[in-house]
Amino acid sequence: MAPGADDGAARRERLAAARLYLVCPTGPASGETPASRGGSVEDHTRSLPDLVRAAVAGGVDVVQLREKHLPDDELVAVAKALQALCERIGALLIVNDRPVVAREAGAGGVHVGQEDIPVGEVRELVGPDMLIGLSTHARDEIDAREASKADYIAVGPVHETPTKPGRPAVGLDLVRYAAAHARRPFFAIGGLDAANLADVLDAGARRVVVLRAIAAARDPEDAARELRSQLDARPLQR
Repeated sequence: MAPGADDGAARRERLAAARLYLVCPTGPASGETPASRGGSVEDHTRSLPDLVRAAVAGGVDVVQLREKHLPDDELVAVAKALQALCERIGALLIVNDRPVVAREAGAGGVHVGQEDIPVGEVRELVGPDMLIGLSTHARDEIDAREASKADYIAVGPVHETPTKPGRPAVGLDLVRYAAAHARRPFFAIGGLDAANLADVLDAGARRVVVLRAIAAARDPEDAARELRSQLDARPLQR
């Protein structure tokens, strides 16, 4: 598909086929340096475009830009550049928390939390074609009408993670519940890596979100490829 040619149906089709979703900080992966996972000083200064290119080459389908501190105008510039890169290399770009930034950057979607703008209001801001993701942390949030308005949900954190300090882990039981009851595609999230991915796959997840497992790896492409190989061994059931 030509760059810029995505409409809502095409984006949702790509989302339905997606397996591996990377959350990208604009700086080092929160709460951890690459050196603490066996990486080097060079890894710590790896640029965002370099990370995204390596991750997508290894099998990432969806990239989320997460940035809490930049003002909107500066973040729009970052997001536009990243959207152009994602179009070239075949990934969907999602912007975290900021629907207006996502709209102005021409991103594929926006992701919001339970305490952020309601999904219906986000839809009014971004229009019918943009993907909307919603974080969920409990059974009632998975079952809620709000979740049914989103295009996908994230379920977690499965394990405690320094990227979400103070958020208790939900464990594998909520993944099992989502596998049985979610009305939208769901991605398990929270402290996932190659060593524990099999557990969430056994619990019924077929899509996952990671941050540190790729962003803080010595070789992000190899890290993504290892995760993707485990995911591809458990085919999607449509």
